[in-house]
Amino acid sequence: MTDEIEQAVAPLCAAVGLELVDVELRHKTLLVTVEDAAGRELDLERVAEVARAISTLLDEREELAPRAPFELEVSSPGVERRLRRPEHFRRATGSTVAVRTAPGTEGDRRFEAVLEQAEEDAARFRLPDGAERRLAYGEIERAHTVFDWRAALAAASKADQQIDEIDEAPEAGHDPAVGASAGHTQSGRTSRPTRERESR
Repeated sequence: MTDEIEQAVAPLCAAVGLELVDVELRHKTLLVTVEDAAGRELDLERVAEVARAISTLLDEREELAPRAPFELEVSSPGVERRLRRPEHFRRATGSTVAVRTAPGTEGDRRFEAVLEQAEEDAARFRLPDGAERRLAYGEIERAHTVFDWRAALAAASKADQQIDEIDEAPEAGHDPAVGASAGHTQSGRTSRPTRERESR
């Protein structure tokens, strides 16, 4: 069902400059993930516009809508992206991913590794010990990118320290003994994915 919804929803997203990333029915929520087609920041206005268009589409084409009552949720992918299709894996090449294999697949069912290559029918991973593992997409039950929070926090801390050092440094040609202080600048670093919910 979600494949049919994806085919119908993709043109609606493209009409407002968005790219459809994924469609997933999770419990009683139809999750539609989108991002800006040009890689710009996703704005709430376009998310709301495409959410209304999708809602109208599902009203007009009832065969596409889940049979049970559901809530439509349209949002950006966030820092950790789920990988479902070959193109998702290709985009994540070089990233660390968490993988859970399908029951009966040889080897550990859960592992984290660097996604080295995404082929037409399989993906190749480099494990922490240097070993390579190849899995057909059908052997992957669930996979998503892993965001390195420690590295991000360390980078943010280093950037803050550099800003503080710049702010505390005396201006060129200015005698710090005079007592005038350097101006401070602050910039926001926290960004949250836009989200639009519509209850049906």
